[in-house]
Amino acid sequence: MTDQTLTRDLFNEVMVPNYNPQTIIPVRGKGSRVWDQQGNEFIDFAGGIAVNALGHCHPRLVAALKDQAEKLWHLSNVYTNEPALALAKKLTELTFADKVFFANSGGEANEAAFKLARKYAYDNFGPEKNEIISFTQSFHGRTLFTVSVGGQQKYREGFEPVPGGITHCPYNDIAALEAAISDKTCAVVMEPVQGEGGIICGDPAFIKRARELCDQYNALLVFDEVQSGVGRTGKLYAYMDYGIEPDILSTAKALGGGFPIGAMLTTDKIAPSLGFGTHGSTYGGNPLACAVANEVVDIINTPEVLAGVLKKRQRFEDGLNAINEKHQIFTELRGKGLLVGAALKPEWHGKAAKFLAAAREHNTMILVAGPNVLRMAPSLIIPDEDIKAGLAGLEKGIADVVAAGPDA
Repeated sequence: MTDQTLTRDLFNEVMVPNYNPQTIIPVRGKGSRVWDQQGNEFIDFAGGIAVNALGHCHPRLVAALKDQAEKLWHLSNVYTNEPALALAKKLTELTFADKVFFANSGGEANEAAFKLARKYAYDNFGPEKNEIISFTQSFHGRTLFTVSVGGQQKYREGFEPVPGGITHCPYNDIAALEAAISDKTCAVVMEPVQGEGGIICGDPAFIKRARELCDQYNALLVFDEVQSGVGRTGKLYAYMDYGIEPDILSTAKALGGGFPIGAMLTTDKIAPSLGFGTHGSTYGGNPLACAVANEVVDIINTPEVLAGVLKKRQRFEDGLNAINEKHQIFTELRGKGLLVGAALKPEWHGKAAKFLAAAREHNTMILVAGPNVLRMAPSLIIPDEDIKAGLAGLEKGIADVVAAGPDA
């Protein structure tokens, strides 16, 4: 039984209005399906914004959490713990990294990454080497530092003055990056696939050139893989598709499969700049979170799951192309793996949220990436029948919006 006094209207009474949630209140999930208070069933193409990488209540994750819950919940970082050590060992064995810092979210992982980049430059080259280059339409979190590095002005307005020494270049523009970088640059920060910015993939030549320029100017290349990491693109991390390695990488979202965790990965060369007492996180490395994340990585980092991501991507593309043949609303499909973007035609710009709400009315949960792109980031193991059912609901929602017209 659900508590019917806990309504969407209550949200407006008791919660700060920075969110505007949908009218339904989900109460239960299993796999790629979710049920609301009234028992209505939905196909989940949203995945908690690329978080529920193994769907809802995956039995192995539930078992890992229950097992750890009977042992140890929290210690603080005055001590270490076995799940954190096991996860750090796993991440360093599977990636470029030698060292790991645990946090609670992608924003915290990025905060640590940006602080480390500046501290490394300070330690090795002096205080004048402090400038960070980021990219327009990027998104790196909601702390004051991360929102300043992020390339969307709307998230900074009203919070000024923001940290300085940050430059924003057009994404995928090699000439602009070449013009901006200098001996004062301490880091170039990028998402290999821009998420909030519209599901834009980094061009391989652009990413390769960024690596070369960072090497030339003794700057660090920082990859924000909060959304693209942990199997989302068909590789454990997206950088693995580009033939280069970053110096620092942030990961979160899918890493915990729904349990809050973030991590910053880096190398033996760079890690010493976060020496004792320079940075911290009360809950970072929490045993519950790390126990779940260990299981997440074990499940996802298999040939079956990673290859399956690419096969399921094709099913989404085929279905969305069929929808577009009928309704003519998309200009292109974007993204990699199961980070899927469908860019709306100009006459539908600013209307992405209408499609989200309409899809929900037909029992499909999707996302938007800004006002002009529909975004889907489902479970990496979503059954094919759920893809088919969800796309059918999405098509019905799109038909409703199209019938009403762009000015409705």
